Amino acid sequence: MRSPRHAHPPADVRALNPDFEPPHFRQALSRFATGVTVVTTHAPGAAKGQTASSSFIGITASSFNSVSLSPPLVLWSLGLHASSLPLFHAGTHYVINVLAADQLELCKRFAYGKGDRFAGVDYTLGQSGLPILQGALAWFECHNRSRYEEGDHVIFVGEVERCGFAQAGEPLVFQSGQFSTTRPLQR
Repeated sequence: MRSPRHAHPPADVRALNPDFEPPHFRQALSRFATGVTVVTTHAPGAAKGQTASSSFIGITASSFNSVSLSPPLVLWSLGLHASSLPLFHAGTHYVINVLAADQLELCKRFAYGKGDRFAGVDYTLGQSGLPILQGALAWFECHNRSRYEEGDHVIFVGEVERCGFAQAGEPLVFQSGQFSTTRPLQR
């Protein structure tokens, strides 16, 4: 018997054609609340150890998820047409910074900002020489283990080499086109 790790669907089984339009699919997806991250890596021509903010790039991503505890793996995805895709694809490392609720402006800067997105941003450098944003709820310094092109995105699987987290704080959450945070449900 094959283990589930190596199981593949029968070759004659195919997905049915979708019975919905892309806007409907987008609306359904928007109902899923996601955390918000900023993923950082080296800019073109930057060498490890350079500390000028222009040595780095960063993007806002809400596609972050855990994959495995052993080995420690996480994933995130980036659109095939993103201008930063070649840098993330070719790079050996990146840092995933989980944003706190009070970091909405930082989220917007890395999502829509032009020029040096790191100008005036507080960060420290991890062991890979990449920015760990001050005030982030958690961070994951990752080796760029594998990449999978699926549909209109590339899925990045990172092997976590180091991580850290804040002792308190609320997450920045995105759902139905709006930013918010979480509150515990009353029992």
